[in-house]
Amino acid sequence: MSALAGRVVAVTGAGRGIGAATVKMMAAEGAHVVVNDIGVALDGTGGSGGPAADLVAEIIRDGGSAVADTNDISDFEGAGKLVQRAVDEFGRLDVLVNVAGILRDKMLFNMEPADWDAVVRVHMTGTFNTSAHAARHWRSRRDADANARLINFTSDSGLYGAATQPNYAAAKMGIVGFTYSCAKSLTRYGVTSNAVAPGAATRMIDSIPDEETKARLQREMRPEHVARVVTYLASDRSGWINGRVIGAQRNRVSLFSNPIEQVQLISPDGWDLDMLDRELKRGFGPVLGTEVSPS
Repeated sequence: MSALAGRVVAVTGAGRGIGAATVKMMAAEGAHVVVNDIGVALDGTGGSGGPAADLVAEIIRDGGSAVADTNDISDFEGAGKLVQRAVDEFGRLDVLVNVAGILRDKMLFNMEPADWDAVVRVHMTGTFNTSAHAARHWRSRRDADANARLINFTSDSGLYGAATQPNYAAAKMGIVGFTYSCAKSLTRYGVTSNAVAPGAATRMIDSIPDEETKARLQREMRPEHVARVVTYLASDRSGWINGRVIGAQRNRVSLFSNPIEQVQLISPDGWDLDMLDRELKRGFGPVLGTEVSPS
């Protein structure tokens, strides 16, 4: 039996890149897929229903089950219409995959509020919007054995920081914290929540000036590598993992550690600045790989 036979999946940003590779793989594994994409440019401007419609036509031609959706997930009501589309077409929603995103890269001192707002609105607010509506649907089902899945997308830019992407990095780390919260709140309704940190050559590498480097990345970092991990997480076999960040690129799958407290210093009588200077350097310095002397 196919891994996703009969499961109903909605994927945002699914018209191209990782999203497209994911829905094609899921449809091939027997899922009914809702292909959400508004067809904007990489910076979020413009819009077209073409990418979603073209991909749905391809999936149906290959024997799969799919419908296109062009609701804007950065709008709360639009996100609700996406979830409702899955319910109306296929009777329920089993899996939500939040891939949609845009880029407006600039150094912090050059970034305008509009560039910040646009990226955060699509990535973080969009993830909240779709997830909130999906959560209401799952809660209404009251099925602790639903095997439902929430799969969000984070990024190395957030996990490690990216100098030219303060907006994108902030949104992607916000999604990690959001995923942790969902993992704790939705498990009672049969839902697991995880985040994927992908590495794939999509149109987001178009800005690389060196054509040889770009061609190598396209060969080595195909979106299908990420899609395979997402497809597994969408299956009913992945219920054992919840509230984690999983890396996927090339032929490598990785598990990131959740934040832990590395060092704890306690002063029974409180702290003054001299004590903090001395004890933080003594206690934190070795962990940070630095040797510093108190001032």
